[in-house]
Amino acid sequence: MPDRPWEPPASLRGIAELDHDRAHRRGYAEAIYCEAKTPAQVRAIAAAVREHGTPTLFTRAAPDHADAVLAELPDARYDAEARLLAWPPTAPEPTGGLVVVAAAGTSDLPVAREALLVATYLGRECELVIDVGVAGLHRVLGRLDLLRRARVVVVVAGMDGALPSVVAGLISAPVVAVPTSVGYGAAFEGLAPLLTMLTSCAPGVAVVNIDNGYGAGHLAAQIAAPV
Repeated sequence: MPDRPWEPPASLRGIAELDHDRAHRRGYAEAIYCEAKTPAQVRAIAAAVREHGTPTLFTRAAPDHADAVLAELPDARYDAEARLLAWPPTAPEPTGGLVVVAAAGTSDLPVAREALLVATYLGRECELVIDVGVAGLHRVLGRLDLLRRARVVVVVAGMDGALPSVVAGLISAPVVAVPTSVGYGAAFEGLAPLLTMLTSCAPGVAVVNIDNGYGAGHLAAQIAAPV
């Protein structure tokens, strides 16, 4: 623990109080959720991150949020599809077990990439499998060797949300299921796949919130951590 509590700079007062000790306390640094924050607020936070030197992820970052972060941390990595910035830009050397992220369809890729990058920047080896939805079961069966090598598999799916149950029935590793808001009207912006995943008949499935790639990637990284 630090000798004295961190005092936020004047630019952050009334905006945020960053948890720079979280990595020591929990093993993983704080992430900054950008959505609903103004670019000015995000820039002030990024400046404090730079001053303190704390490795940080900025999630749900729109282009104007990215511009604000890059103004203070010009070497940060920005993945526009995942809406995520990472600073420092180089991921740590991977340790622990393999994390596989499987996206049911191309429309699920933004959430899948968010999960993939979060797990990568938390220090895990990661592989992405795309377009293996249940409309063509041969596609997921064709990636079975990779899925069975994983310590944990993150399965990202919208529509009917059936893919996590299928994967969990084929492998011994735990499955982190991520419902997405992809789908027609009766999918209710992700509620239908969420309920499908919560009522999965396959054991070993944990479910995070709709479109929560960050939460899924973080949980997967913890599951796959070195023993």
